[in-house]
Amino acid sequence: MLLAIDVGNTETVIGVFGVEMPDAPDAMGFARASGEHGLAFHWRISTVAERTPDEHAMVLTQLLDLEGLDLRTAISAIAIASSAPPVTTQLRRMAKRWFSNLDVTVIGPGTKTGMPILYDNPREVGADRIADAVGAYDLYPGASIVVDLGTATVFDVISAKGEYMGGAIAPGVAISLEALYLQASALRSVELVKPRSVIGRSTVESIQSGVLYGFAAQVDGIVERIKAEIGDATVIATGGLASLIAPITTQVEYFEPWLTLHGLRIVHERNHSGASS
Repeated sequence: MLLAIDVGNTETVIGVFGVEMPDAPDAMGFARASGEHGLAFHWRISTVAERTPDEHAMVLTQLLDLEGLDLRTAISAIAIASSAPPVTTQLRRMAKRWFSNLDVTVIGPGTKTGMPILYDNPREVGADRIADAVGAYDLYPGASIVVDLGTATVFDVISAKGEYMGGAIAPGVAISLEALYLQASALRSVELVKPRSVIGRSTVESIQSGVLYGFAAQVDGIVERIKAEIGDATVIATGGLASLIAPITTQVEYFEPWLTLHGLRIVHERNHSGASS
């Protein structure tokens, strides 16, 4: 089975591929292109830059143990996409120390992705953005826009020919809320849930409305402007906050919470012919 690790600035998503799952719509009613694509298990943990290689191995061992799996015998390959360079280094060291006999793919310069990168400097494109784009084109062939709602809100544009065209990056929900609390002393932290209406009847509801509907409007507005440049495109949402924002947008058509892991698996297979998942 393939262990896929997607390291974000705030959270790390880990998945194990190896069992084909049936197609099914998700809990929010968004259709899926092909179910979970063999994703048997998945976990979401905090990204901790200070973890040593041995600590990374320990965390992975404990997570798999929760499902009755032995990391040393159940995993046949490892694939990594990381937006945090210090963590990338430690994961490389972990793989070298503990899993030197396995095929390991770390998305970066020189990695075969099968997708032309039209960025002025392709090395600037984050590994997670590449994985998202590869996964999106596999699931939804043709022009598409991926909206990754995480620490930042990232828009990635894929052409009908399967080229990575570029995109847009905006501060994410968590960053914006943190700035709001720091700069406005009268406002306090609130739980991000959908308020009763757009017109908040309390400070808490007003913040919830402004954040959720504000970011939904941002997604819709930027997607509409991208479509004005490239024409019609499939719009896919992913990321840790997509479950909150995607349902109240008008432009998002599909919700793929494990899109990055799916793309990561495809990139790994392209770099290791005959790789087993």
